[in-house]
Amino acid sequence: LQILGNVSEFQRVVNVLQEGVDFDIDVNASVFETNIRVVGGLLSAHLLSKKAGVEVEAGWPCSGPLLRMAEEAARKLLPAFQTPTGMPYGTVNLLHGVNPGETPVTCTAGIGTFIVEFATLSHLTGDPVFEDVARKALKALWKNRSDIGLVGNHIDVLTAKWVAQDAGIGAGVDSYFEYLVKGAILLQDEELMSMFLEYNKAIKNYTKFDDWYLWVQMYKGTVSMPVFQSLEAYWPGLQSLIGDVDNAMRTFLNYYTVWKQFGGLPEFYNIPQGYTVDKREGYPLRPELIESAMYLYRATRDPTLLELGRDAVESIEKISKVDCGFATIKDLRDHRLDNRMESFFLAETVKYLYLLFDPDNFIHNDGSVFDVVITPYGECVLSAGGYVFNTEAHPIDPAALHCCRKRKEEQWEVEDLMREFYSLKKTKKFTLKRASKPGERESAKSPEDASSEKGGEKRNTKKSSHSLLSCPSQSFYSKLAVLGQVFLDNT
Repeated sequence: LQILGNVSEFQRVVNVLQEGVDFDIDVNASVFETNIRVVGGLLSAHLLSKKAGVEVEAGWPCSGPLLRMAEEAARKLLPAFQTPTGMPYGTVNLLHGVNPGETPVTCTAGIGTFIVEFATLSHLTGDPVFEDVARKALKALWKNRSDIGLVGNHIDVLTAKWVAQDAGIGAGVDSYFEYLVKGAILLQDEELMSMFLEYNKAIKNYTKFDDWYLWVQMYKGTVSMPVFQSLEAYWPGLQSLIGDVDNAMRTFLNYYTVWKQFGGLPEFYNIPQGYTVDKREGYPLRPELIESAMYLYRATRDPTLLELGRDAVESIEKISKVDCGFATIKDLRDHRLDNRMESFFLAETVKYLYLLFDPDNFIHNDGSVFDVVITPYGECVLSAGGYVFNTEAHPIDPAALHCCRKRKEEQWEVEDLMREFYSLKKTKKFTLKRASKPGERESAKSPEDASSEKGGEKRNTKKSSHSLLSCPSQSFYSKLAVLGQVFLDNT
């Protein structure tokens, strides 16, 4: 809401949240979905609240009701990480912890998609436990990659045995790769980036064919499924974040041809046949291709990317708009609709479209404008750009991670001291004007600059809690044994 400029509505939502949310409920929750939606959303709202005009408490951004709620929600997820491998269960009961009969099988994305939110939480609260468990899970996946450098789709978190051995960049794996890159950018972490670059080599060697990425057997590298999944469309955006713009554009243009063929991306697209896959013809208004267009446009200013944005707006308006919202397209072949609208449509698809066409949005800040706030630990620079998006498109300001260097037990001795710091100097704004160098062009951006456009998605297995591909939120009744595709027992 802050990104879209609706400040009054943002204030209303924050007020509602500040009244308190009870997480002590007897509910089984997806660890993955709760993290990216609840923890990530609360952290982002906390960090954007001052910019939105919300009155923040003394000590912000190192304290605040939304931060406390994010911490409370994250603590409810910690029991899931108490496994011999450090890799979390997929589901946890918010009141009782992990159920005794919980399946130990979790998809790769459900294990490797925590470092952005959990590291942010650790840096803001001073409690290292969140970042520690997220890192341990990432390292466990890295340790259990195959000899040819690939990871599978589902793994047993108790034994570290791969249950589904299909390797690719799409459903069930996607946001693991995304968070290695975004975690590296957020934390300036060479180890995380090195992991991703090694994976990137293996992915290019074994899964890439003519700028398409297929599914292969993780130990042998043999093709198991020659399809493109709509959730893979985040990959060009991820490539742009590491500066691999040429490859990103070639892959993006492949995906764009599929969009133009159907007016959207089918969940599965058979590459050799050039058509949809049976039972996977739908388009639930996913954001991945638009997300990649936004990143690539910031890096290249190529007008083709704006054309995709225009096509997306026109397609969504023409095909899916109904009286009460925008409906999932059940079948792209005849544009039949389903009676549902996924939450990621508003959280991501619309947001990325807006940012694609809004070059002056504060999210795109190049660092020439920033705020300085006073904390008990000195002056802190915020809102200078370089925002990292979590996989649900909640932006995190990386500068905030450097504002709260403290030990958890440290507290201000007197409450008046907190108010004194806060009233001394609420906020200072600075604008730096930098002279352009001769021949310098706006489009010439470094990989570091590209990180300001986002920080991830989608990929998103994560997005839809109802999708057959949202493995973290459902019991493991599925296998990838048939051509690498996810099937349920009742499919």
